Amino acid sequence: MRKRRKRARPDRPLPSELCDLCGAVFPRSEAVRGRVADSSAVHPTDVWADGLRRVVACCEEHLEAIRKEYEGRAFVPEELWAAKIDRALSGGTQSLTMGQLGCRTGLQESQIRRAIAWHNAHLRQRPEP
Repeated sequence: MRKRRKRARPDRPLPSELCDLCGAVFPRSEAVRGRVADSSAVHPTDVWADGLRRVVACCEEHLEAIRKEYEGRAFVPEELWAAKIDRALSGGTQSLTMGQLGCRTGLQESQIRRAIAWHNAHLRQRPEP
């Protein structure tokens, strides 16, 4: 019986990350991670993460610069609420009553109406392609 030789495996590239500030590529094990407040960030499944954007940096200094950049941005509750509504409607049901929408999003009717108004105004501001 002959012994099987182990095939030489090609070197697998190590998983890498990309710095959200400078674009540097570095090993995942060296990543500095954090979360920043961002009203456009909605997690697909974890409602507790809504309004928080995960960021990755190559060093603490770049993470701090990213945090400062986000601190300068306005946090618009209506934008977050609109994203929550979009997530609720992307689950297959395109038509929900106000009560059903409130149950799925955790929003009150007044918040839903403000989110819809924000969304509609935001659509009008976009230039046509």
